[in-house]
Amino acid sequence: MIENLGEAVISTGFDVPVEPLRRSAHYTGEPGCIAEARDFAARFLEQLRTEWCAAIDPRADGELLLVVSELITNADRHSNGPYILELEGTDSAVQVCVYDSSDALPRRFPKDPERIGRHGLEIVHAVASEVTAELVPVGKRVRAVVRFPR
Repeated sequence: MIENLGEAVISTGFDVPVEPLRRSAHYTGEPGCIAEARDFAARFLEQLRTEWCAAIDPRADGELLLVVSELITNADRHSNGPYILELEGTDSAVQVCVYDSSDALPRRFPKDPERIGRHGLEIVHAVASEVTAELVPVGKRVRAVVRFPR
């Protein structure tokens, strides 16, 4: 950006975003919603690459899509209504929030390689740097932060 102060022209550096990129999507629970959410997240990552010049490696890309898949799958299976996916990101991390209508907070089960199923939250905890779940007026919000390596 260049500022013109009287007769002096002063370069102030690059124009960089100051607000995180934010996008949200609403899903009804119809078949195909999980794939739609993954596609939505993939498009979000492309926007981060373009608008934030984020250097997101393929592994981090896959980790974010995995977190979105697991959280949306849990909302789809355990809520009695629609759910919302919110993504907020910069060049260093993406916050994934999923809101659903269930007021039952997710449970993380102890590691058990013989258990079939119920590994979703365990996977999210292994991939994300932060995971929280809280009750909100409409049900609950599950939040996970995926950081990008420098």
